[in-house]
Amino acid sequence: MSKLVHFDEVRKNNIRTFFLFLIFFSLVLLLGAFLGLYMGSLAFGMIFTFFIGFIYALIAYSSGRNMLLRLTGAKKVTKREYPHLFHSLEGLSLAAGIPTPEGYVIESKSMNAFATGKGPEEGVVVVTTGLLDKLNREELEGVVAHEIAHIKNYDIRTMLLAAILVGILASLSHMLIRIAIFNPRGGRDGRATLFFLIGGIVLAILTPFIGEAIKMTLSRKREYAADATAAVLTRNPGGLANALRKLSGDTNPLEVADAGNSHLFISRPKRKKKWLEKLFSTHPPTEERIRRLESM
Repeated sequence: MSKLVHFDEVRKNNIRTFFLFLIFFSLVLLLGAFLGLYMGSLAFGMIFTFFIGFIYALIAYSSGRNMLLRLTGAKKVTKREYPHLFHSLEGLSLAAGIPTPEGYVIESKSMNAFATGKGPEEGVVVVTTGLLDKLNREELEGVVAHEIAHIKNYDIRTMLLAAILVGILASLSHMLIRIAIFNPRGGRDGRATLFFLIGGIVLAILTPFIGEAIKMTLSRKREYAADATAAVLTRNPGGLANALRKLSGDTNPLEVADAGNSHLFISRPKRKKKWLEKLFSTHPPTEERIRRLESM
């Protein structure tokens, strides 16, 4: 049964990845169309933004894992330093049928964890020192199993792409606004130019909302699936349920979390959030996650 669930999740993630790219390049071309109309050449605007978006996406995807590890300050650790973490990684990855992921640690009193990479062959699991200090062995295994599930189901690839593509959309939309402000130029029809300018700015403003909605939709579904897979791997849903209960009560802020990476963590990081992030929460209610685990 667990194999069927795994293949179903991988299939769903492949479909999500396809639609993610479809939405991304559709929005890129739309931004390019507004830029091209404003500059006087529709083809130029669309080709220019598509080229910039494609090159940026290619570079970011190839180095996205390492960029994320650097941005969060995660440091690679050894089995000698954290034996309990590595025993969990080795045992649970064996049960999941994937290569053992590398272990990384973030120095923080906050309790949290995430996994990243393009696939199981280069997956990594990152945990905070606060998590290692405050969880018992069963609870730690539950959290590690949750992250192993993300790696096994290729959630890490989908969510890494989501973070990268949403960031690119935001950059392109900001570029459009800057061009409109600092390079005011009209076409033969001033009213048409004004219309396209206003439309382009509105689209640029809406792009971050669309990006957050995409991340929210992907993240909420994957968290429930990873919780269920973790329960199967550990055969102890109570371990993860208790860990989530402790994480939800943690009040220590996670300084390295931001709008671009907060959706990757097992629990919504404690930090001062902007109103947009509050509106588009990327994590399902912890109480519901605990309820589902305890009912297994």
